[in-house]
Amino acid sequence: MTVQPDKLEGPAPGFRAVRFNMDWITRPLFGILLAAIAIGVLFSGPGWFAALMALIAIPAAREWHRCVGAGAPYTREAALTAAAVALSEGVLLLSRSFWAGCAVVVAGAAGSFLLARGNGKHPLWQAFGAFYLGLPALALVSLRAFEAHGAQIVVGLFFIVWATDSGALIFGNLIGGPRLAPRISPAKTWAGTLGGSALAALVYALFVSFLGGTAGIAALFGFLFSITAHAGDLFESYVKRHFGLKDSGAMIPGHGGVLDRMDSTLAAGAALALLVFLFHLNPLFGVQA
Repeated sequence: MTVQPDKLEGPAPGFRAVRFNMDWITRPLFGILLAAIAIGVLFSGPGWFAALMALIAIPAAREWHRCVGAGAPYTREAALTAAAVALSEGVLLLSRSFWAGCAVVVAGAAGSFLLARGNGKHPLWQAFGAFYLGLPALALVSLRAFEAHGAQIVVGLFFIVWATDSGALIFGNLIGGPRLAPRISPAKTWAGTLGGSALAALVYALFVSFLGGTAGIAALFGFLFSITAHAGDLFESYVKRHFGLKDSGAMIPGHGGVLDRMDSTLAAGAALALLVFLFHLNPLFGVQA
């Protein structure tokens, strides 16, 4: 579903502006394919999941540094960020220390800063790429590797994010109405935001109930935690708008770039790791180790 681009002022028109295009086919098709790959690799083991995150970091780093680096398609900063993400995950799994992995990310950020300062292409933004990609990657791999039911926890996070994104798209396009943040992302509406959160609550309640946990608490958590997914989406939209881009890339048909697909997951992964490791939350609500 796509809203016509000439209708981005005032309230969103809702279903009246919906027009059929190939995104109706390619978006769900590639979404299901990517979800199946992610879940399959996730249950194959922490090492395989870390390898997948490292692989994703390659195009993601390219897109980030292209966005903040004046459109350069390939940069040394992007290669350094991708390498820092991959190496930090290896250090994390070998040392079983999150802070050791963080040290590698900090080194990657420092290297990007120094390289970018030499060519004058937004060194702080370039350095931030290592943190933006590296810390969430470490968080997700840590949840998978070091938590009981780690695979189920990460799958639950995926379900919240995917339901939030899908619900926001569907309800936003069908209902329309007041826009959430027109200066940052004009297509996003309050109807889509609340609809995405409601769908996240329903999906997560069903998931936790299936595992034997408490559905009611899971529904409340899914609704509230979906805010992190919305925030991640808005942050990437802000960065793209700040640097004059519509999409981070075009690698995934119907979705745009890798960062367009991963922005919500990056924020949600970091937030969930904080809740689990710092506040000792059991996000499966009653499912015992």
